[in-house]
Amino acid sequence: MSINAEVSKTGSESALSVIRKFSRRVQGTGLVKSTRKRRYFERQASKAVQKKRALKLIKRRADYRQLVKEGKVIEREPRRGWTRDTSREQASQSRFGESTPIAR
Repeated sequence: MSINAEVSKTGSESALSVIRKFSRRVQGTGLVKSTRKRRYFERQASKAVQKKRALKLIKRRADYRQLVKEGKVIEREPRRGWTRDTSREQASQSRFGESTPIAR
């Protein structure tokens, strides 16, 4: 697979800005990202290992939910971009300006 990223100098553009433009163009192709991804071979985990890891994760989440319910742990804010169960949270939150009193 061949990807061409060609950049030409325009007018009084400095060499440094041409290099910056080229590196942005190469980054846009995703070539560097895919090359770094394939840098080291990592074999897939067996089905038993995947299942064991999944069960451990489920147990850990259940324990955490129980601790939150008991009040022993303060629930963390969801990470940015995390989208599970947002419909419930959005329903309880009011939109900006709805709960503020109107000054007369």
